[in-house]
Amino acid sequence: MPNLQASSSLLALLVLCRFAFAAPQAVEELAKRIEAAPKTHPRLFLNKERAESLQRRIAADPILAKAFAFVKSSADASVEVDPVTRQKVGRRLLGVSRTCLKRVVCLAFTYRMTGDVRYAKRAQVEMLAAAAFDDWTPSHFLDVAEMTAALAVGYDWLYADLDPKARAIIRAAIVEKGLKTSLRGGWWVKTTNNWNQVCHGGLSVGALAVLEDEPELATRIVARAVKNVPRAMREYEPNGAYPEGPGYWTYGTSFNVLLIDALRSVLATDFGLTAAKGFLESADYYLQMAGPTGLHFNYSDCGAKGGVAPVMYWFAAQRDQASLLWRERTVLQDFLRDTKASATGANRLLPFLLIWARSMEEVGAPAATHFKALGRTPVAVHRSGWNSDATFVAVKGGSPGSNHAHMDIGSFVMDADGVRWASDLGAQSYHSLESKGIKLWDRGQGGQRWTIFRLNSDAHNTLVVDGKMQIVKGVAPIEDYTSKGPMPHTIVGLGRVYTGQLAAARRGVGLRSDRSVLVQDEIQALDREAATTVRWGMVTRAKVESVRGGLAVLTRGGKRLTLVVLSPLGAKLQIYNTEKPRASHDHPNRGTCMIGFEVEVAGSAKQRLAVLLTPGSVRVNGPELTPLADW
Repeated sequence: MPNLQASSSLLALLVLCRFAFAAPQAVEELAKRIEAAPKTHPRLFLNKERAESLQRRIAADPILAKAFAFVKSSADASVEVDPVTRQKVGRRLLGVSRTCLKRVVCLAFTYRMTGDVRYAKRAQVEMLAAAAFDDWTPSHFLDVAEMTAALAVGYDWLYADLDPKARAIIRAAIVEKGLKTSLRGGWWVKTTNNWNQVCHGGLSVGALAVLEDEPELATRIVARAVKNVPRAMREYEPNGAYPEGPGYWTYGTSFNVLLIDALRSVLATDFGLTAAKGFLESADYYLQMAGPTGLHFNYSDCGAKGGVAPVMYWFAAQRDQASLLWRERTVLQDFLRDTKASATGANRLLPFLLIWARSMEEVGAPAATHFKALGRTPVAVHRSGWNSDATFVAVKGGSPGSNHAHMDIGSFVMDADGVRWASDLGAQSYHSLESKGIKLWDRGQGGQRWTIFRLNSDAHNTLVVDGKMQIVKGVAPIEDYTSKGPMPHTIVGLGRVYTGQLAAARRGVGLRSDRSVLVQDEIQALDREAATTVRWGMVTRAKVESVRGGLAVLTRGGKRLTLVVLSPLGAKLQIYNTEKPRASHDHPNRGTCMIGFEVEVAGSAKQRLAVLLTPGSVRVNGPELTPLADW
């Protein structure tokens, strides 16, 4: 039987190589496809036949029906408010672009499903308001990309219902303020992060919406996207981990999929993008990054509370794997029950969930309870099951020098009994920092980024050596991983992120059969006269009920966790204040603290640090410690 994955990857490579190395011929082929593309509207994502099929599925599926009711309520809320105005927050118009995208997509989608012309008319008003802006802030090009997508979807879906004059104005805005503005180029064109996916995705949707009027421009925009988006998609290699964390996975990947679906719906091909190595597997990554509490492993600039992810419905359909929606179904149902519809930019792509979804009546639990993904930012997960009270622990390697990264190398989070015990403080609002003159994106070793408490080593569940920061250029690989045996575990090599601070450093994180978690570090001090001070720390939102030497009891929501320092003997736990801002630009972290300890290591000496985290629902005997090499 042929290897289908290998075959599809080879096909993708061949197609993309044609764009990269035989540009004239490839562009000529693309131009022919654009010439042959349907010139009627709607054609993007939801043509007439697909819309009629969707209406039937919504009528037959109670969950989809509730989701559509929410979209309709969002459209109703949009009818009642004034259209967007050009109000920037700092250097960004992005919030306005996202609000416009949310309103236009919800209004146009609701019109397509109901035929109520009120929604089409209000969408026209919204698009004309955005079209009247002087520009869409090309200095921060995400703003342009999302606004272009907003007007493109509305223009295509409502084409026959727009006033002729309005149609011309909206088309001109897409072309002049969106597509042509992008021809000036910019660093985003060839970058490897989410900007690449969002900018090329949004612009390509715009190009495909106006291709009959601007065939040469459309060809140029789409060819540039198909050539350059694979640069960002290589970040999924080898098996799906996204270096910027699960929050930015949702952002970048959603626009990557919008690009793919737009190409397929208009040009009947995605030019092999879907077959990029690790791309389809990245849905496993996103699924595994959430613990049983529903909170993400929110490393880098990510929030812990992940919302509805419409793009996961595309992956579930693409892979014919309903279990990818195990978390999404619950998230969606909770969202629909607890959230009030609004005209803000939140959940702006929710209508695409309906476009991409299949029936959710039979969504079973995933099979894998342990997971490892390599790449630029390797991560691993161990969980005792998929039930809500399961134990879950996740750990990461990587580098502080990656885009959106924190000094969180070796950090971990832990859930058990429905509580997030070991937490990550997450990011701080970009504008709150930039407005105070902080150079947030200065990632050099002495850069201002590392003066932000939530981003530096002090705030994370890792080691701090002599009060110093981790090394920005250091890289920590996953050196060992197993999903089998009495203690599935992951070992991360931390040596290079402590260059000049420690002679050697490794961290092992294991999930024992009794659902307790063992975190074990092995370090060696530098060959010097002075001793080295190493701090072990864990941030928590739980209440520390008691501390006695190396034992602490944490409680939250009627649940309990016992933390015991097994090595070194005699270590004394202490509580570090994480609530109070360290600097004037730091936000407070209310309801948090760090529990940890310090150890002094003589020159050249080796030291083991071992901590056992035991949920209150289980009874354990302390493990006999063994070297990481014997795990």
